[in-house]
Amino acid sequence: MPIEAWLALAGAFILGAMSPGPSLATVLRNSVVTGRRNGVLTGLGHGFGFGIYSFLAASGMITAISIHTATVDFLRLAGAIALVVLGYVFAKQSLSGSIKRTDTYTDKNQFSAHSSFGQGFLIALLNPKIFAWMLAIYAPFINADLSMHILLAMALMGVCIDATWYVGVAIFMTAGDRAAKLGKASNKFSAAMALLMFIFAAIIFAEMLL
Repeated sequence: MPIEAWLALAGAFILGAMSPGPSLATVLRNSVVTGRRNGVLTGLGHGFGFGIYSFLAASGMITAISIHTATVDFLRLAGAIALVVLGYVFAKQSLSGSIKRTDTYTDKNQFSAHSSFGQGFLIALLNPKIFAWMLAIYAPFINADLSMHILLAMALMGVCIDATWYVGVAIFMTAGDRAAKLGKASNKFSAAMALLMFIFAAIIFAEMLL
């Protein structure tokens, strides 16, 4: 595959990662509210979930899955429910004032670390927009009769770009005194992210009904 095609694909992955949505909102919230470590873990979890889609797309399985309307509808419903649950968690923590930053690892915040990674993973895996986007991005390459090695390399590039972007966001948001300033309004920030989760879920539900 020519270098121009690789660069174009990399550009598409970068633009996809940078686009605003529930993924970015979740990474931002966990970084600002619970600290850099959890923000980074959320980004890594998202990259891992994104990777599953990448490898499914590279193998052509996403194209096959898209033919089954019931499967796609189930994915969209699961994604909407996940957003509602995440919004509820963010809202509950905001109202209870029980949010605690965990920039260092201890046994007490181990669950928080696992939860952060899981949130990033699920928000990627159950995001119907990523499913549709992967289908559009990979379709021309799948039909180009490329070797599996090339397709897997494309998928790995997507994983690296996605994880790097979100980890970078987490580090940027917690650099210097930025985290301390934002942390003072952590409950309000968490509440705002909860509202965004509910809005994103409502959009998916509306699309399913139309």
